[in-house]
Parts: sequence; structure tokens; C-alpha cells
Amino acid sequence: MATPVIMPRQGQSVESCILTEWKVQPGDTVAEGEVLAVIETDKASFDLESTATGTVLELFWEADDDIPVLANVLVIGDEGENVAEFRPVSSVETAPPVAETDSVDPPAPVDQTTSQPTSDVISVAAPVSSGAPSAGVSPRARKKANRSGIDAAILVGSGPGGRVIERDVDAFLASAPRLSATARVRAQQEGLEAPGRGSGIAGMALALDMREPGSVEGADVEAVKGIRKLIADRMMQSLQGTAQLTLHSSFDATACQEMRKKRVADGESKVSINDLIAKAILSALKIHPEMNAHFLGDRLAVFHEVHLGIAVDSPRGLMVPVVEDASKMSLEKLSVEIKKKAVSCREGTIQPDELSGGTFTLTNLGMLGVENFTPVLNPPEIAILGVGGITLKPKRQENGEVSFVDQISLSLTIDHQAIDGAPAARFLQTFVQHLEKHPGEDPSKIEGEE
Repeated sequence: MATPVIMPRQGQSVESCILTEWKVQPGDTVAEGEVLAVIETDKASFDLESTATGTVLELFWEADDDIPVLANVLVIGDEGENVAEFRPVSSVETAPPVAETDSVDPPAPVDQTTSQPTSDVISVAAPVSSGAPSAGVSPRARKKANRSGIDAAILVGSGPGGRVIERDVDAFLASAPRLSATARVRAQQEGLEAPGRGSGIAGMALALDMREPGSVEGADVEAVKGIRKLIADRMMQSLQGTAQLTLHSSFDATACQEMRKKRVADGESKVSINDLIAKAILSALKIHPEMNAHFLGDRLAVFHEVHLGIAVDSPRGLMVPVVEDASKMSLEKLSVEIKKKAVSCREGTIQPDELSGGTFTLTNLGMLGVENFTPVLNPPEIAILGVGGITLKPKRQENGEVSFVDQISLSLTIDHQAIDGAPAARFLQTFVQHLEKHPGEDPSKIEGEE
């Protein structure tokens, strides 16, 4: 009996998945549990496994399709079984309506005895007319276009009322590349296009000059898809839908470095400076809870607990796993959770629900040698803190002397719709005080010091 394989729900917040690669084709025999395809959510990749044993009867979608969860993806059964009842409506292509023939200007008969020119031209990127009603094509223009292998209906007409006339065909022929016989065959059979000027005599495009549509000379061109496309879309939505303002500061890393050395000397677990920065965020948010919020257009949701997003550079692109209830964790527990989330992202085992629900995000490019950058908000969060690398800078001490210390740059981006610059600056000030005086300690140690 035919059995459909559905798109699984990868977490409560996931509504659709992108099918990035098929591992099987119709007619293949598969066993239950065998990998059928690779699918992606907005941040993670998974294998789609077979739920039955049998023959792949039909694939309902193509690679790069965005498929709703619980929709039928393919069907498995015995050869010859009818699969029509399982076919999703959205995956069935319907024939486009047939355009009516222009009764005013019927196609002129083509002189079949006329020989085809050896330097025939194939349309590569013909100019198209605007949305205005077409005024038709003159008989002479249509005849010349047919002889040259051009669809005259797609040309921009310069005659009365936009009518395509002979000179419009001539203008297009003058601008289009000339193709050799073999190049013309490749254009017709393989859908390839010619460059503006080929390598043949007088710029004629030869077969070896033909290339994929949309290609760029001297560059490798690939489609933006999958996670990269989703990241691109989200970044544009972030910049278009928020009023982003970035405040810059830095902190003296001396206390953090000394605290890390002391922990090692005392036999305690190692923590990174990034762990101490994460802990300082939690401490500062306890004093400035208005920064731990979502902007929802006409509402502002201020959260009781901090669910900290940690930006991770993974082989599949940028991911932001969320450490839930981070504000309840000790420094040691927080350090363990951050490392665990980062490893899951890089190994591809992170779950979709772990990539959503953040209330404040930390992103660190310091380990890559970046001193300063402007982080982009992760809406609906109203703040994200960017951390740069360590640089040696002069600092005036309390006794008036100037010494050189390791400093780390900070960039706090906020949504100015939800928070003003002054309270954001006070949050940053509290955060710096914690790192310079009480790194890794509980929030109570810095209360009243802002």
C-alpha cells in the first residue's frame, strides 16, 4: 500500500522547511529509516528519513522548495500504485492560460524558401514592453524577426501606439551578439546564453563562449538559497523594521584576566572572557531590566528572566542558540551551557526550538581579530551587544599616572523605538563596572554602583 512521507514539524515555532537536496529518485528502493532528503529550517539542517519500506513512486517537490510542515513530500509503495490522492495541491503545476491571438495583426506567412543566415542571432535579454496593451507587430517586422529567430512580440515598439516595426527588429539585431552555428544549437538545446562579445571573428560567440544564464564573466556565480537566503532576508527585515542606534565603549580587561588566572590556581573550572562577559550582561540586566525586552509594535514585553542568545559561527552560517533562563545560572553553569550550544550548532545537532525565544543577544568577533563592528538587531529583541578584540591602550589610573592596559571594545545596538540612548548608556556603564570590578560575581555585588 502506498505510504506518504510528510514534512516533520521541527519544533513548535517552525511552519515550513526548505528541501535542499534529494537523496533518492523515483524508482529507487528504500528501507525504513533510510535518508531520503536533506531539509533546513531557518537555522539548522536535518535528514528526512523514510517511514516505510518500498519503491519511491513520486517526488512531490523540487530542491529549494519551501515546504509546509506536515505536507506530503513523497510517496513510497509498490510499483504501479496510484499516488494522485497523496499529491499536494501546491506542488502540482498548472498550465498557464493560452493567450488570445491578436486578430488585428495576424502573423505573416514566412517564406520557407528563404535560407537561414549563417550569422543568425538568438535573443539573450530582449527588451520587453511595459504593461500597456500591445499595438501589435507590423507584417514586415514580424517576417524579419521570424527569419532571425526572434520573438517580435517581446520587443519594445517605437511605431504608432507602441507598434513593433522593422526598425525595432533592426535595433535589437544590432545590439544582440552573433552566434556561430554550434553556439546557436547550445542556446536552443541547453538554454545557454552568449556574452556581450564572443571570442570568434568580429566578436561572434562560439560554442565555448556560451554560459549559464545570469553568469558573470570572471566570477563563480551561485544562487543565494537555504540558510544564507534566510539570513539575508532576516537582516534586511531587521534594518527595515527597526530604528537601530549603536553605542560604543570599552572596558579594562585586567580584572577579568586576573580572575581567570586565580580560578586556575585555585583548581576551579576554566572560564573564558566571553563567559565573563555573558555573566556581566545578566548582572547589568538585573539592574536595567528595560533592556531585556521585545518590541512588538504597539507593545513592549519586558521579561522577568534573561534568555541569552549567543551568536555562533557554524559551517552552515550564523546561528544564534538561546540559553534559556540564563539569569538563574551560576558562572560555571552558564559557561557549560554556552559551550554545549556552540558545539551543537557546529555539529548540526541543534534543535529548532533552541534557536528562538531570546531576549538579549551577545555576539563576539574578537577572536577573529575584529576591533570594532556594528551588530545588527535580532528582532523583536531591542538590544544586542557586540564584543571586539583585545587591544593595548593607555589608561589614566586613579593616582593620575597613565599606563597601558588590555582593553576590549564594545558595541551596543538598540532599537530606538523601544529604548532611548541614555538608559542604554547607563546599562553599558553598569556592565563595564561589573567587568572591571566584580567579574563573574553575582549581581548583588554591583547594586547601587551605577
